Amino acid sequence: MQRFTDLKVWQRSHARVLEIYRLSSNFPREERFGLTSQLRRAAASVPTNIAEGSKRRGGQEYARFLNIAEGSPLAETEYLTVLSRDLGYLTADVAIGPLKEIAEIARMLHALREKVELATAA
Repeated sequence: MQRFTDLKVWQRSHARVLEIYRLSSNFPREERFGLTSQLRRAAASVPTNIAEGSKRRGGQEYARFLNIAEGSPLAETEYLTVLSRDLGYLTADVAIGPLKEIAEIARMLHALREKVELATAA
């Protein structure tokens, strides 16, 4: 099995986490334990689930962790980015890049999960 750090989807989701940390460092101080923390945790959960799933014994478990990464934390990151934009913590111009990247990571996760599921079924 391929090392998780070699996966393009992990590399891109890790880069997204670093970008989220950078962008959210400018959020209002009163959001430190609210939106800032929630957005950072959600973003970090995506590459974390990819890494954890890659260490599981079977492909079925790996696919489950990829599905988790694709679902809750990635969707949550997308929504919280939209919320940050709508609250004025991110400008529309700044938010568009992360939102496009989140959509691409979702496509990549879906494709990887399908590939793992096919290999498991064979």
